[in-house]
Amino acid sequence: MESKMFKIYARSDERIQLKIYPGHFATPYSHITHYLDMTTMKSRSSEARRIAQALAVNYEASIPIDTIVCMDGLEVIGGYLAEELSKAGVLSMNMHQTIYITSPEYNSVGQMIFRDNIQPMIAGKNILILNGSVTTGETLARAVESILYYGGKIRGIAAIFSAVNSVAQLPVHSIFQKKDIPDYNSYKLHDCPLCRAKQKIDAIVSGNGYSRL
Repeated sequence: MESKMFKIYARSDERIQLKIYPGHFATPYSHITHYLDMTTMKSRSSEARRIAQALAVNYEASIPIDTIVCMDGLEVIGGYLAEELSKAGVLSMNMHQTIYITSPEYNSVGQMIFRDNIQPMIAGKNILILNGSVTTGETLARAVESILYYGGKIRGIAAIFSAVNSVAQLPVHSIFQKKDIPDYNSYKLHDCPLCRAKQKIDAIVSGNGYSRL
């Protein structure tokens, strides 16, 4: 798997590099032709800061943001993004005049939830959702539904990579898009041409990483 890896570079900053592994991968909702490795983006402070800077330019100071909801373990990037937005003059409407950083949990049936002590960061707050990779948009749509259920007001969606332009009629601003990986494709679980061609699945992947089969 490692021998097939290649990198692409962000147009806005060539120091932002996305590692890509072609193959046959299974996600909870689809099969995909490429695994996007964001491990160092999430864990190296220098990379996380560059990504935050690249994403922050998509949000005007006139759009208030109180809370960044981090998906896929992106809390480090979320912290730097809050810092960049604050420096750019983005206002927080909460009484503490600061941006909260939090992430959802999942219950036993896979529903996205926010605990009672976290809910004050969501209810009535202006929310920015931060995602790693958006493939079909299904997980992101569930996040939108959950945040609205808890009373949040979604002001934006940011992602490192997105194969879709919008989710739930909300634009997705991403550093990398599908056009950056022209042969990237996702397929429904029961309609995958790679499976029909009997191509072995290389790994099960999620926002947390991958597990080889």
